Amino acid sequence: MNIGIVSTRLAGLDGVSLEAEKWAVVFKRMGHRVFYCAGELGPDAPPGLLVPEMHFRHPAVLSITGRFFGREPCDRTELREEIAKLAGFLKGKLGEFIRTFKIELLVVENALAIPMNIPLGVALTEFIAESQIPTIAHHHDFAWERRRYDACAIPEILEECFPPVLPSVRHVVINSLARRDIKARKGVDAALIPNVFDFAAPPPEPVMSKGEFRQLIGLEEGDVFFLQPTRVIPRKGIELAIELVRRLGDPRIRLVITHPAGDEGMEYLERLRREAQRQGVDLRYVADEVRHTFKEQRTLWTAYIYADFVTYPSLWEGFGNALLEAVYFRKP
Repeated sequence: MNIGIVSTRLAGLDGVSLEAEKWAVVFKRMGHRVFYCAGELGPDAPPGLLVPEMHFRHPAVLSITGRFFGREPCDRTELREEIAKLAGFLKGKLGEFIRTFKIELLVVENALAIPMNIPLGVALTEFIAESQIPTIAHHHDFAWERRRYDACAIPEILEECFPPVLPSVRHVVINSLARRDIKARKGVDAALIPNVFDFAAPPPEPVMSKGEFRQLIGLEEGDVFFLQPTRVIPRKGIELAIELVRRLGDPRIRLVITHPAGDEGMEYLERLRREAQRQGVDLRYVADEVRHTFKEQRTLWTAYIYADFVTYPSLWEGFGNALLEAVYFRKP
């Protein structure tokens, strides 16, 4: 079949993008053809359609999201009209994607679960309902799992679209708690497919020598490399990794963050820097060096190969790819 994978972003090191890539590999092994449609596509992504308005950081989307979940009153009628207008545009793009690549099965990666792009969720819900295209809705995080989505201007949109209950949609979740919750909230029997890793495949070759890599991220001879392989967002609990390093009391330890900040603003990164300075912890944020030097995933695997220890004190995870990765690379 021709399988179309749709999301807000299918690029970089976030869990949704990494897991979508794994699914794409399995689909191809089964003999299917895979195409991507998203607001950001990686350099090695399958063929597909780039639609900037699908990205959750597109200015029009950010404006809608800020009012939809804002604490200040907003004009609900005006907001509805803006959502409908952008959703109409995105429905057209979805139709273009389906027609161009003759898509027979749609796989929606988290865009019908967590409301980071409200118009995209509305567009997908309406498009699937009208076309009845067979769809797998692959849910990584739900709105009810995030406190920042508790208050919203138009709750009926969340109820209808995140996730929708439609005849042609089959739901997949990544942990048993999510399966329990979607059954209780939506009456949906979801399939449980945990995040995966190909443990049978040997580790990839590093992209550079240990000395070259340590130089790239600013480490010197004798430094102890603690790897924090997550995006810089509050639910990752990176302040606990800082506290761990402080308690260990070894001045050789360098706590290195490889993934980018910015998905939820830069305030958390600045707070971490202040906290590290206060506790006397050497914190290194190297996402820019990693991104600008090599393809991100290959650089991430190299970071695991050369790390001495992995910190992963997340406060909440849908599943947690870094746990699987640390096991795969045999790191404590």
